[in-house]
Amino acid sequence: MNNKKIELEFSKKYDREHAERYLRKHRQGLARQLSTWRDVQLARKALRIAGNPAQVLDLPCGAGRFWPMLGEHPERRIIGADNSADMIAVACAGQPAEVVKRVTPLQTSAFAIDLPDACVDSVFCMRLIHHVGKAEDRLTLLREFHRVSRDTLIISLWVDGNYKAWKRNRAEQRRLAKGTAPEFQNRFVIPVKTIESEFAQAGFQVVDHLDFIPHYAMWRVYVLRKA
Repeated sequence: MNNKKIELEFSKKYDREHAERYLRKHRQGLARQLSTWRDVQLARKALRIAGNPAQVLDLPCGAGRFWPMLGEHPERRIIGADNSADMIAVACAGQPAEVVKRVTPLQTSAFAIDLPDACVDSVFCMRLIHHVGKAEDRLTLLREFHRVSRDTLIISLWVDGNYKAWKRNRAEQRRLAKGTAPEFQNRFVIPVKTIESEFAQAGFQVVDHLDFIPHYAMWRVYVLRKA
């Protein structure tokens, strides 16, 4: 296990109240529901590409919104892990009881996972690495995933080469020119060449990738295998 202490600034906000809001927000409004439907669709396909792993580490699990989908495989064992104990508690209380009973909860940092080497078939990491702006921190994260996985990693992030990334970059350049750029940034578009190089440095090879909306949206799901 990596002993380097890395704490993302945004993670401090996930107390019980914020965790409950996070659970509700993905269930409210047509746009959110459609977005969640597409997220789940891509994740389900990624799991098939990964060979339908029997034991999955869901990290960060957040409010458990992927647990029902992960539980569709009748033999699958799920470790639902998060840095926030409140988030885990909300997930266990807010998801269907028949799904929750198949989940082993674990409070741990993704940068120093409290699990032994090669203990799961696959790591399932949705919506975390786009919060990590430093390459050295992303490599720490990816190497921890490589350590605990026997086979694959499924990971989502924001990438360039699409309309939304171009639009976001243009807006950021305008704010910089005006001197109105925010002091704190917690979401990052990572160039495809950069992240795929980091995957290789961490010991993974790309099996496939799935785009939320090809050529338009920034979200991409990668399926990686240990090289």
